[in-house]
Amino acid sequence: MADGDEYVYDEATGEWRPASEMAVAAAEDEIQVRDAAGTILADGDSVTLIKDLKVKGAGTTLKQGTVIRSIRLTGDPDEIDCRFDGIKGLVLRTEFVRKR
Repeated sequence: MADGDEYVYDEATGEWRPASEMAVAAAEDEIQVRDAAGTILADGDSVTLIKDLKVKGAGTTLKQGTVIRSIRLTGDPDEIDCRFDGIKGLVLRTEFVRKR
């Protein structure tokens, strides 16, 4: 063990592991949400619809090219949460949006 190495206890394995190794493992576990083009999305991003979408329960259609601002990630890599002109609780599939 070299001086300056930091070790972290890994509860899953019950072993002491190098902190750098644990940081890499944590980054791999993090969910990455990607749009239709493969670009990584983050909370607060703006997206554009790439297809006309009928909104269930609202009786309206969101047209291709519509800009949705301030998205929120849901924890599901295939869905984002957003608001749009009076439609609360709007959840969009990431396959229908592109980062702006």
